[in-house]
Amino acid sequence: MRYKNIVEGRFVSRPNRFVANVEIDGKTEVCHVKNTGRCRELLTEGAQVWLEKAEPSAKRKTLYDLVAVRKGDRLINMDSGAPNIAAGEFLPAIFPNSIIRSEYSYGNSRFDFYIEQGGRKILLEVKGVTLEEDGIVRFPDAPTKRGVKHINELSRCLDEGFETYLLFVIQMADVRYFTPNDATHPEFGQALRRAAERGVQLMAYDCKVTPDSMKIRNKVEIKL
Repeated sequence: MRYKNIVEGRFVSRPNRFVANVEIDGKTEVCHVKNTGRCRELLTEGAQVWLEKAEPSAKRKTLYDLVAVRKGDRLINMDSGAPNIAAGEFLPAIFPNSIIRSEYSYGNSRFDFYIEQGGRKILLEVKGVTLEEDGIVRFPDAPTKRGVKHINELSRCLDEGFETYLLFVIQMADVRYFTPNDATHPEFGQALRRAAERGVQLMAYDCKVTPDSMKIRNKVEIKL
């Protein structure tokens, strides 16, 4: 996936989870943050960030979307919409000669992707990962009842004849391994382990990230 009209700035502050103050060309601009997670380890004062400049519109309150940040030597994409777009580009390589549909409703649930490959029926959920420490990446960075619900729904659908997958898209490169963030949300880790034991397939991949693009790249080890 690729962005248009990328500009560089410096993070100043985050008044709430939806907006940030960013210095661009010596002027402080209010920008939309495309990630409602905490991201405290990413959005530190003075951090180098990249933003996508939008076309002026009466529907928008801000002119910029914050999409990437540098943390030490790492460039991290923090756009929560990017993993699904990147996954849509990547999944044909994992499931060749298949029919792939996004935002698929089944029963009372909506899944990120539905895939048909021969006689296989597959439901797949995507989670973007931005939390990193010493090369270890974790999800979630804040408690997520929604994430636990998605895991339980994938487990339930196994009983209805589907194969089910949970894909963790790690929005950075060259990490050591992925593990659930039990310290922040133990219920998520418990649900993930139960799901894996039941047969939900877990996948994790890192990404090649540039200021104006993100592409899924290499498989990453998962440690439960």
